[in-house]
Amino acid sequence: MVAFICVAIVVGGFLWFADAVTSLRAPDGVKADAIVVLTGGYLRIEQALGLLRDGAGRRLLISGAHPSTTPTQIRKVTQASPDLFKCCVDIGYDAIDTIGNANEISRWIHDNDYKSVLVVTNNYHMLRSLHELRRADPATEFIPYPVINADLARRAWFAEPDTLRTMLSEYVKVVLATIRDWVGMQKGSGLRTDGDPTGSVPKKSP
Repeated sequence: MVAFICVAIVVGGFLWFADAVTSLRAPDGVKADAIVVLTGGYLRIEQALGLLRDGAGRRLLISGAHPSTTPTQIRKVTQASPDLFKCCVDIGYDAIDTIGNANEISRWIHDNDYKSVLVVTNNYHMLRSLHELRRADPATEFIPYPVINADLARRAWFAEPDTLRTMLSEYVKVVLATIRDWVGMQKGSGLRTDGDPTGSVPKKSP
């Protein structure tokens, strides 16, 4: 009976997670003090730059860029305006995972005294990103702006091995993060610079 209950909880939790992910929609006409995008694909960055260009936020942080990636490379791949990059885009190179993204973003928010921030990442990654961000910075209002590569609500995604694998992987990570916080387990900073969340400031684009 105990095993059956545990399995039911796990399956029910995954169904809740899948429903939450497939129901996510980008809000219309949303505005915030600033925008952050968690790296993981140029489509996310393009979406965030489009929001910045449309005035959804005053400034953009690209969090978790690889140290070898230059602002010029990002700008050229996304075909963004040089003037937009020069005035309003910062790039963070310190984060190595989602926890690091949260710490890097929190530091940038407090350096600039922002109160509300649009969060741009893939829909399947959004719940875990918001979990880590709200834990790192509970005083800031984080507004989800999911990037949707395909409308999962209109597809039999559970019959697609790659999509199902991604969803299961993200669900497990959300569960582990929740359990970690419940039991008070220590977690790393997810940052490259000495594990210190205050150690490195995102760089402004030249």
